[in-house]
Amino acid sequence: MQGYVDYQRREFCKDLQCPQQVELEAQKEGSEECEKIRQGCKDACRYTTYQFHHWLIEKGYLIVRPEKA
Repeated sequence: MQGYVDYQRREFCKDLQCPQQVELEAQKEGSEECEKIRQGCKDACRYTTYQFHHWLIEKGYLIVRPEKA
């Protein structure tokens, strides 16, 4: 949508300075260690969808979809 920006990958994690995100940034993208950390994030994120949703609202993000999905 014109005049708006998309959420950037891991923006929430970076903003909260998640310890796993800090570890992830120290690794080379695509490395075995990087993938191991990413998998840990997928399987056991430290944050809830509730926290993520409210962070989005606080940052002014809108969640939109087409009328006919």
